[in-house]
Amino acid sequence: MSALRVAWSLERAALRGQLEYRVNFIVATFMGVAYQGSGFAFIYVVLRSFHTIGGWDFGDLAFLYSLRLLAHASCYLPFNQIDMLDISIREGKFDRYLVRPMNPLLQLMTNRFQINAVGDVVTASALFVFAASIAHVDFSPPHVLYLILAVIGGALAEGGFILAVSSLAFRFLQTWAGAALIDNIYLMFGSYPMRVFGATTAWIMTWIIPVAFVAYIPASVLLNRTNGLHVAPVVAYGAPMIGLLWFVAAYQLWRFQVRHYQSSGS
Repeated sequence: MSALRVAWSLERAALRGQLEYRVNFIVATFMGVAYQGSGFAFIYVVLRSFHTIGGWDFGDLAFLYSLRLLAHASCYLPFNQIDMLDISIREGKFDRYLVRPMNPLLQLMTNRFQINAVGDVVTASALFVFAASIAHVDFSPPHVLYLILAVIGGALAEGGFILAVSSLAFRFLQTWAGAALIDNIYLMFGSYPMRVFGATTAWIMTWIIPVAFVAYIPASVLLNRTNGLHVAPVVAYGAPMIGLLWFVAAYQLWRFQVRHYQSSGS
């Protein structure tokens, strides 16, 4: 808990540092809103012509997209520096994390604050409020609890996979392209019903890359669409736990890979 309090203080300091450059803060936030909002605009344009995608209408897809974006924003806020690990290793900055009395991963996460994350949070919040007003969602107490856990679990699933890919930098020195690819996969596949991609792709995006557990499966539960899922109902209701398990596995991989770190000066 002491380390987490220090990490929170460092994160706030990093944010204050970025706020010193107000124009850059505004522009970067707007870029985040525009980037995430363009994906939702694309769905709107497509549904004006086809009305449904994989049997999901505009309200359901809006809810799915906003849920994925909420999980992504919740992931990106604390984990936005993980894909910068390879730069820290090549430039020798990771040495500092090893000699300080704090978990190296927490130091990496609080090294800098990515302003785009603010745009993601703003867009996710606005889209979720809009989607919740037009989708047929049962906001009973159990469903609200499931929704909160699903957002946390989705953030951990996405963050865990990026952590796993980025930790390979201890061996291969440059993994930014892999982390960027994962980010794009979550954006492109996580915003639509899995059935539109076919059975093989849906299986890969569920059990190899945990995309379906971020939003599609939780949204199906909250929208009472579990009959069409490609996983058992017990798995669907346990989706938040899957995200936690993915992150724990990714952290164990991180701990294993960090043993292979060699300073750039060695």
